[in-house]
Amino acid sequence: MSEGLVLEIQNLTAGYGSIIAVDCISLHVRNGELVALIGANGAGKTTTLRSISGLLKPLRGRIILEGHDIAGWPAHKIVARGIATVPEGRGIFPELTVMENLEVATSARPDRHIKHAVKRDFDHVFSLFPRLAERRRQLGGTLSGGEQQMLAVARALMIRGKILLMDEPSMGLAPNLVQEIFSIIRRLREEGRTILLVEQNAYQALTVADQAYVLETGRIRLSGPAAQLRDHPHVKAAYLGN
Repeated sequence: MSEGLVLEIQNLTAGYGSIIAVDCISLHVRNGELVALIGANGAGKTTTLRSISGLLKPLRGRIILEGHDIAGWPAHKIVARGIATVPEGRGIFPELTVMENLEVATSARPDRHIKHAVKRDFDHVFSLFPRLAERRRQLGGTLSGGEQQMLAVARALMIRGKILLMDEPSMGLAPNLVQEIFSIIRRLREEGRTILLVEQNAYQALTVADQAYVLETGRIRLSGPAAQLRDHPHVKAAYLGN
C-alpha cells in the first residue's frame, strides 16, 4: 500500500442488471484528506459509494482499504473493517430516539466495550451538534430534515471508522442548513478525518475539499486539487454556472 493511502479504487465497474452505471473508474483517498466526487444526477456517484460500502457488488475492479481488497464483501464486514457511511436520504431509524440511533452505531466499533472511548465520542458529536444533545430523547422521525441529516452524520461518526463516506449531505436542505452542514464537514476535515464526499453542490464541495474528481456518465472526466478544478473552464461552465 502506498504511504498514507487509506482507500484506493482501481478500475471499478458497477451497475444494475444490464446497465453499467460506473465504468472502469479509479480514485484514491489519503489519510486525513477530504476528497470530493462531483457530477450531475445519474453520473454514477451514489453507485460508487454503494460499491465501496458493500451495498452493491461490483462487476469488476478492486476496492482497497488499507491494503486489503474488500470488493464484494458484505456491508456489515466493511463497516467493521472501518468504513462509515452517511447515506443519501439520511436513513435514520425514525422509530428510535436520537440517543438510540447513536447507540446502534456503536455496535460496529472495535472498541465498543471500552466505555470511556464511547463516551468521549458521544460528547464529541453532541458538541458538534448541540441540537441533537437537546433532542436526545426525541424520536428520529419527529426531527426536522436538517436535524435528521445531522443525526445521520453523528451516527456515522459514532462508528469511529477509518474513512467517512458522505452521500449528498446537502440534498433537500434549505440554504442556511446547507451552510451549517458544510461548516461541520469543514470542522471534521480540520480534525483530520478522512472523508470521501459525494455532492451535487459542486461549489460547496470544491470549496471544502483537498482533492476532487469529476464523474460524468460513469467515467472520471477530470481530477486534481479541488482549488484547481474550481477554476477549470469545463467545471465552471457545467457545475458552477459561470
